[in-house]
Amino acid sequence: MGFFKSIAAGLYGAGVSLRNWLYDLKVLKTTQFDLPVICVGNVAVGGTGKTPTVEFLVEKLGEQYTIAVLSRGYRRRTKGYREVQVGDSFLNVGDEPKQIKRKFPDTVVVVCERRVEAIRRIQQEHPEVNLVIMDDGFQHRSLTPKVSIVLSDYSTPPFQNKMLPAGTLRDNPSQLYRANILIVTKTPATMTPIERNIAQKELRPYPYQAVFFTDVKQAMLKPIFSDVAPTVVPRGSKVVALAGIANPERFFESLESRFEVVEKVAFGDHHTYRVKDIRHLAKLVEEYGEKAVIITTEKDGVKLTSRKHIPKELQEKMYVLPIKLNFRDGDEAQFIDKVIAELKNKQ
Repeated sequence: MGFFKSIAAGLYGAGVSLRNWLYDLKVLKTTQFDLPVICVGNVAVGGTGKTPTVEFLVEKLGEQYTIAVLSRGYRRRTKGYREVQVGDSFLNVGDEPKQIKRKFPDTVVVVCERRVEAIRRIQQEHPEVNLVIMDDGFQHRSLTPKVSIVLSDYSTPPFQNKMLPAGTLRDNPSQLYRANILIVTKTPATMTPIERNIAQKELRPYPYQAVFFTDVKQAMLKPIFSDVAPTVVPRGSKVVALAGIANPERFFESLESRFEVVEKVAFGDHHTYRVKDIRHLAKLVEEYGEKAVIITTEKDGVKLTSRKHIPKELQEKMYVLPIKLNFRDGDEAQFIDKVIAELKNKQ
C-alpha cells in the first residue's frame, strides 16, 4: 500500500508543480483587485487553525476596515455565490462560515467556489466593504491576494511532510515563498526558545517574511441551548468530549485539564450529525449520570442546534468550548502591525 501511495503522491506532486509553474510563467491568468484581499491558507490538509485566525483578524481589524469574509463553504449542499445569514443551516453554507457569521453577525460572510466571481459580487452588492478576508484559497491562484498568511502545524513541518496521499501536503512547500506572513500554530506550552528557533528554520523563511508562533486559549463554556442549560459547568464534572474536527487530540487534552472526561467521541472533519449520533450521545450521558454533560467544539456546535432532533433532556447538557488565537511572546501587536503594513504596501 505504501508503494502505491508513493506513486500516487509523485503523480499528484507533478501535477501541482506543473500548475504552479504555469502560473509563475503567467501562462495561466490571475486577477488582483484594487479591493485588498487577505488570504489565510496552508499547504497541508487538516486543521491548522485557519478559522480562529480569520476570526482574530475580523476582531482586530474590524475597527479600521469594513470587512467581508469569503469562504468556499466546504461540504455545503448549495452551489455558487451565497451570502450567509445568521439563521442559515450549516447544510446550505458550511459549518465554518456559519460559525463566523454567528460570532460576527454584522460582518458580511459569503460562500462561493469561484473566488474572483465572489469578490466582484461583493464589490457590486457591498460597496462599503474595503477589505476581504479569504478563509483558505492559497492554492486558488486565479486570484492574487494583497496579503497571504500561511499556517503550519508545529507538529508537522511542511518540508518534512509528503504529498497526498503519502502525506498531508496539498501543495509544494516551495510555494511558501508566496506568503507575506508565516504562522506556526498549535505550539506546545513548553516550547523553549531553542525549539522556536528550530521550528522557524524548518520553514526556511525568506528575509521579507515574518514568522509568528501561536497556540489557542480557551474562553468560557457556552451552552448550546442557553434558555434551558445551566450557565456554569463545575470544574471536575463528568464530561463526554465530542469532536468532528481534524486532529481532535488537542481539544480532548484541553478538556482533561479541567474536567473528568469519561468518554471521547471523535468523528471525521466536518461531520454531519445524524439521528443515530444523537441517540448515542443521549445514551452516553444517561450512562454516566444526571450531572454528566457533553462538551464539543464551536464548529460542531453550529451543527447541533436543531431542537427538533435533540430531546430536551439532552439540550440541558450540551456545551461548546470557544477558542481564540493566542500569539506567543506577546507578538499580537507586532502581527497586526505587519498585516496593516502589508495592506498599505503599494507594491
